[in-house]
Amino acid sequence: MRSEEDRPVAGFPFSAVVGQDQLRLALILCAVHPGIGGVLVRGEKGTAKSTVVRALTALLPAVDDAGTTRPARLVELPVGATEDRVIGSIDLEKVLRDGERAFQPGLLAAAHQGVLYVDEVNLLHDHLVDVLLDAAAMGRVHIERDGISHSHPAKFVLVGTMNPEEGELRPQLLDRFGLAVDVAASRDVDVRMEVVRRRLDYERDPEAFVARYESADEELASEILTAREKLDSVELSNRELRRIASLCASFDVDGMRADLVLARTATAHAAWRGDSEVTAEDVRVAAELTLPHRRRRDPFDEPGLDQQQLDDALEQADQDAQSQVEDDARDGEPEPPENPEDRGPDEDRGPDEDHGPEDGGPEDGGPDDEGPDDDGPEDPDGPGGGVRATDRPSAPPAGEFKAKLLEVPGVGEGAPGRRSRSMSSRGRVVRSTRERGHGLHLTSTVFAAAESQVARGRTAGRLRLAPADLRGAIREGREGNLIVFVVDASGSMAARDRLSAVTGAVVSLLRDAYQRRDKVAVITVRGREAELVLPPTSSVDIAVRRLQSMRTGGKSPLAEGFLRAREVVLRERLRDPQRRALVVTLTDGRATGGKDALHRARVAAHLLADASVASIVVDCETGLVRLGLAAELARELRGGYVRLAELSAQQVAGVVRAAA
Repeated sequence: MRSEEDRPVAGFPFSAVVGQDQLRLALILCAVHPGIGGVLVRGEKGTAKSTVVRALTALLPAVDDAGTTRPARLVELPVGATEDRVIGSIDLEKVLRDGERAFQPGLLAAAHQGVLYVDEVNLLHDHLVDVLLDAAAMGRVHIERDGISHSHPAKFVLVGTMNPEEGELRPQLLDRFGLAVDVAASRDVDVRMEVVRRRLDYERDPEAFVARYESADEELASEILTAREKLDSVELSNRELRRIASLCASFDVDGMRADLVLARTATAHAAWRGDSEVTAEDVRVAAELTLPHRRRRDPFDEPGLDQQQLDDALEQADQDAQSQVEDDARDGEPEPPENPEDRGPDEDRGPDEDHGPEDGGPEDGGPDDEGPDDDGPEDPDGPGGGVRATDRPSAPPAGEFKAKLLEVPGVGEGAPGRRSRSMSSRGRVVRSTRERGHGLHLTSTVFAAAESQVARGRTAGRLRLAPADLRGAIREGREGNLIVFVVDASGSMAARDRLSAVTGAVVSLLRDAYQRRDKVAVITVRGREAELVLPPTSSVDIAVRRLQSMRTGGKSPLAEGFLRAREVVLRERLRDPQRRALVVTLTDGRATGGKDALHRARVAAHLLADASVASIVVDCETGLVRLGLAAELARELRGGYVRLAELSAQQVAGVVRAAA
């Protein structure tokens, strides 16, 4: 007999969740129409993201499986899962026992007609996220690998949760999630009290708490099933389809995926309401769930959707739809016969009567009629006209470059990312090896063993293996790096140029890091100290806020900057040993902070090089007289060197080289 301690604890009811209405609605709509493509849930810790997702599974219809009925499954995908575990692989047991090739399904097959839940999806390897999103969009998984061709259905509700402070998803992956919801803890005291009260009640007596909301959950489950059955009969009129297309065009989204997802979501919402036709309200609700993450193309764009912009776009879409309806109505009416008496005096004239020269001239206000004193537009560069220099919008930061070519040389061990080359256990299998490798290369192992079966006396039964048959897998991928900027923010004449350059460099790198999962840090040297204004972070939002408060002025203690960079790199090596670092120093080399500042800067640079850190110095020295001190520091760092004026993707890629 099972004791009370052994009895499984009932899950928290979906109906008992307080607040998070938009998240609950998004999950329900994906349950009604799995073709929407899943939900991305972004939010801070402790906002019930996981609780709501797990509670959804109990609302899904039962599944017919091999002649039996079972509840829908919740399949959780661990961040460290391999590709074999996700999509499936060769069935080793059958190979060894029967000598035949057979396929063993993975987590995607297990999630069929259920929920596939990926916590911290932003930390999952990008190629695995691609696999998940492909399966969610197509409803099937196709495998062509290891000599096996296999296909199976995989219709599931994909839910990914993430904390933006731990790094962002690249835009291509964001776009492929059907819906996105930002969640946050309520600031309403009564709501917070009710959240705590319900959680305490649940922990005190889970079964009694679940029983209290059982009827509400059953009603929700029945409504989801009814909406699923009604989905195919919901009509999406041309008027509402035009509204959807106009909305997506207004928000300037890329591609057509947003239009399709918005249409599917609006249709699911209409079915959920029990209506047989999509309305403007359905489109609005769908837009609030499908567009926010698609309009954020840049890390400096604020997340979310501006309600006023949405209202304006909906109003414009409604006017366009109404105009089209009126045009269609006019097109269906016969044109009235023309009455000559209704024409104006000019309409009775021939095409050449009472007109000036064919090409236009003084008589018809052509270009020859304009004199020097006409009221045409002012020359913006002319004296007294146009826009004054002080009134012009501020120029973009100087020195911007495409950071995708700024990579650490050599081959790393594979911190998750998409910048530098790496060999790791998370990459794609490229070949086999007789060495240990990253995991077992199953196919090569089986083939190696097969060659010796006759010599080993096997005629039937299990495959006979020997240690010499084992083959390791060589995996190759890309890694993310730690980019540490050391910025000379002193008050010298070139400080403005340096800060403009570093702003451009950091802006470029942040845009690229948004996609490549890099960590970025910024150290400024000014006065008597080096300040870590931006600790290593993958969060673009935090990076932007910190950079806005960067201070300037004072002397240039470069030695302290190099020592601080070395400290940051070594500390991060302990926290994240697989992430290699690149230090980018922007300076004119004129160290002025403290006693014997230049000598101390050279010694500190040598210490940083001894820590085996790749580096590059961007020489910001300007003027007729140049001392070449930045080049000397680059030699001490045993790294790359480039002048500020030459700062470009090609130049940076060419000068970065491995530290000795």
